[in-house]
Formats: sequence, C-alpha cells, structure tokens
Amino acid sequence: MKYSFLKRQQLIRQIKAQFTQELAEALNLAEVQAPLLSECGTGVQDDLSGKEQSVKVSIKAIPNKTYEVVHSLAKWKRQVLGEYGFSEGEGILTHMTALRPDEEILGQKHSVYVDQWDWEKVITDKQRSVGYLKHTVGLIYSALLNTIERIPDIRSVGTALPKKVYFIHSETLAQQYPELSPKQRERAITQTQGAVFIIGIGARLSDGKPHDMRAPDYDDWSSIAETGETGLNGDLLVWHEAIDDALELSSMGIRVDKKSLQRQLELSHVPSKATLPWHRSLLEGKLPLTVGGGIGQSRVVMFLMQENHIAKVQTSVWPDDVQQSAKPPLEFKQATPI
Repeated sequence: MKYSFLKRQQLIRQIKAQFTQELAEALNLAEVQAPLLSECGTGVQDDLSGKEQSVKVSIKAIPNKTYEVVHSLAKWKRQVLGEYGFSEGEGILTHMTALRPDEEILGQKHSVYVDQWDWEKVITDKQRSVGYLKHTVGLIYSALLNTIERIPDIRSVGTALPKKVYFIHSETLAQQYPELSPKQRERAITQTQGAVFIIGIGARLSDGKPHDMRAPDYDDWSSIAETGETGLNGDLLVWHEAIDDALELSSMGIRVDKKSLQRQLELSHVPSKATLPWHRSLLEGKLPLTVGGGIGQSRVVMFLMQENHIAKVQTSVWPDDVQQSAKPPLEFKQATPI
C-alpha cells in the first residue's frame, strides 16, 4: 500500500513538473512565487462571478488591515507585470492555491481546495484579438499534448486527445443546441469534438442570458472582435471518459483595457469599483495590456491519469460519503517504474 501510494504521488508530481516546463517554454513565462492572501479593499481579489464568499483572515501583527484568501491571481499578476516593467511577449507563471468554500457541489470535478497554474503575459494593442487568443490556446494545448508524449505512464492508461482544439463561439453553440442548457451544450460539443475552446463567456447571448458568468474586471467579454462576435475570452474543455462528461481545464482571455473595464463595470452594475486602487491604476494607464488565465492543476492530473474523481489526485475536505467513495485505488497501472 505504501509503495502504491508513493508511486501515485510521484506521478502527480511528475505531471505537474512536466506541464509547468512545457507551458513556460510555450508562452515565454518566468516562474514566480504566488501570494495566498490579498488585502481587502484594494480591488486585487478576483471576484469570480461576484457571488462567492472569500475566507477572511485577521492578522494580529497587522491590526488595521483585513486580508482574504485569494480566489485566483488574475489581477495580481497584471499588477506585477506593470510594477517590474515586463515587456511585450514576456510573462509570469505561478503555482496558485486558493480556497473556494462556496462551491455548491463537492463532486467529481469540484473541490474547496483549488490549485492551478496562473499565468499572465504582456501583449500589444494589435494582439487584442480573437486570432491571437486562438494562437495562445493552441500553444497551451500543445504543451498538454507534449506532456502526454513525454510521460510513458500517462500514455499507458490510454489518455488521448485530438491533434487540434475545436473553436466555437458561445452564441454559435447556443444556436446549435437551442434546447440545451449551457452546461449541456458544453457536454454535447465536447463529446463530439474531444477538445473544445468556447469563445465569449460573460456577455448576454441572443436568448438574453450569458453562457456563464465572469467578473467584469479581468477578462474582456464585451468587446466586438474582428470576427464581428462579442468577447475575447473563453474556456478550454476536454472530453473525460472516466466521468463521461466534459471537463473544463482552463478559463482565460485577453484582459480588459480602459474602455472595456468601464463598460463591463456598468454592465455588471458595479461602477463604484472604478475607485478601487487596482482599477484606478488600469484606468490611468499604469498597467500593461495582457492575456492570461488559470489552468487547473488537479483537473489536468485527473484527466491525464484518467481518474473519475478529483479527490483521487488531491488532498482536500469532502463530505463523508464522498470521502469514502473517492478513495484512490491501491494500484495504478504504469508502463515503467518511476
């Protein structure tokens, strides 16, 4: 039992290390340390859909401030790129850990504990396009394919992906499956294509509802792209046979500029956020234009190892019934010893 447990842990570590290397090389990213806490009131915290509660932390030695555990590092990374003078084409990569206690269901794909590769890269104004977004997605996808190719024990479990990502806009997807909910649409298209990037997450579609919610102050989901469609962001999903469902690996996009930030704050009915320090910095032109996103580490590992529950590849907290049913198997078939 001990040997099997250690083999699994070594493989998880190997996958994370290999993908970190592949991603950094593909996007020209420098690995940096990530914060766990964000100071309340600065605007740096990622509000996700705007409904999730954060874990507040009071620090005895700093009595006049309150902190919260990060949800992600979407805005922190951009701030770092500006503060340290990163140039166009340069970026950073972190190993972020977070807590999201408002997850409604702790199931196969969702955990309170979140670990992800958080990355951000400086771009030019001309690169604020769907074309550049697709190019970047392709590089990330190639890093995933290379990881599979370089780890024999992953190939031995039959993990496979199509050679290319299938791109589709959320409005086109809604027209294609008008009778389905957004999550059902994701499942249908991903089962058909194997690997899908859905463009345009956050803006209202023709049915009056967004495909999914996005915070107004990191991804640009409201600008009209060169294709005539709305949104410069999206989600990367793969078909995961072990759970018979689509598995979202990444949420990413071209980040807001001054105009889209102002517009999205108005559309989201939170114009007062423009007065927060981080938002003022962007509106005053002190932050670079960027593209960035997060890639779920445990989800990538879960997919590559073809596990049917995220609890089998990470240590978190779960209801008792989930804890028992999702215990990692004693053996994991490998092609060669690690």
